[in-house]
Amino acid sequence: MTYLLRFIQSYKPVHRKEFLALESKFQNLERQSKTLPKGLRSQPLAGGEPNHSLIWECEFASLAEVQKALQSFEDDPEHTRLFELQAPYIVEIRTEILERLSFPE
Repeated sequence: MTYLLRFIQSYKPVHRKEFLALESKFQNLERQSKTLPKGLRSQPLAGGEPNHSLIWECEFASLAEVQKALQSFEDDPEHTRLFELQAPYIVEIRTEILERLSFPE
């Protein structure tokens, strides 16, 4: 069984450039870090989320790994610093944890 951790952040459209510039720094931080998970980022073109949203997601083998990932964000001072810079641009944020389903054939 696997789990998907997803962050959905809607930002002020007028601040798209600033928001995404900071998001690029988050991605670089993940690449350099030995403890932070390496997530995939996407932006909706159509669907339930506004197109001024960023979706970060990463798959994990267990709920314990999801919890460890969440803690790693809190424990990383550079991640905290970047989030403090990005927070003023965010109008809504939510965290989702999804269980991947697999049915027998």
